[in-house]
Amino acid sequence: MTERPRGAVVQERDTLAISPSAVRWIGDALEIDIQERDKRVGIPWRRRVRGKVRVLPEALNPISYALDPSAQHIWHCLAPRARIEVVFDEPSLSWTGRAYLDSNHGSESLEEGFNVWHWSRAHLHEGAVVCYEGTRRDGSHFASAIRFDRFGLPESAPLALAAPLPNTLWQMERKTRADRGHASLIKTWEDAPFYARSTLSSKLYGEQVVAVQESLDMRRFTSPIVQFMLPYRMPRAAG
Repeated sequence: MTERPRGAVVQERDTLAISPSAVRWIGDALEIDIQERDKRVGIPWRRRVRGKVRVLPEALNPISYALDPSAQHIWHCLAPRARIEVVFDEPSLSWTGRAYLDSNHGSESLEEGFNVWHWSRAHLHEGAVVCYEGTRRDGSHFASAIRFDRFGLPESAPLALAAPLPNTLWQMERKTRADRGHASLIKTWEDAPFYARSTLSSKLYGEQVVAVQESLDMRRFTSPIVQFMLPYRMPRAAG
């Protein structure tokens, strides 16, 4: 939530601490301690955000995937199915629900490797499914669907038809995959000039699902206007 300098980051075997906030494995749960301040356009003060998130995987996947031929970008769906417990003191709120955990790493920045990507994830009756597609910086296209069984083991699945979605208020293009190429937008959770995250209703492999979907445009991210706007959305701290 806040950009920090290199000296504010501490990485250990089971813990990643970024100044006052930290992510750590405790037993079978991933615990996320959040101590930040919210800085958004229209809010004249930096509101304190303090709480804990626990992600409890229902299944773990040991296999990672390269998103480009030279394997400079690696995606790993760690927990295709999980439960989540959220308890915040500031602001006072809590909830539980379904969750998912993945990670990306690589030897170059995302904007060096990609122009656009669209991603979605849905729980199935047993297991989960992830659809991932986009355009790399060299113009080549990639698209795949991966089904995870109830033990977390992945296998490639037939790619459903492309399902267009309405553009966001920032005119971000977004799309997903669904049976018959049809999906309905439930709610847009994040609408930024270069990124959108939404909840969808659709059918996948014959099952009615609620999916989380994201679209990312790295061409927009690298534009001078967006780079100028970023500090107003994401504060930068000296320590």
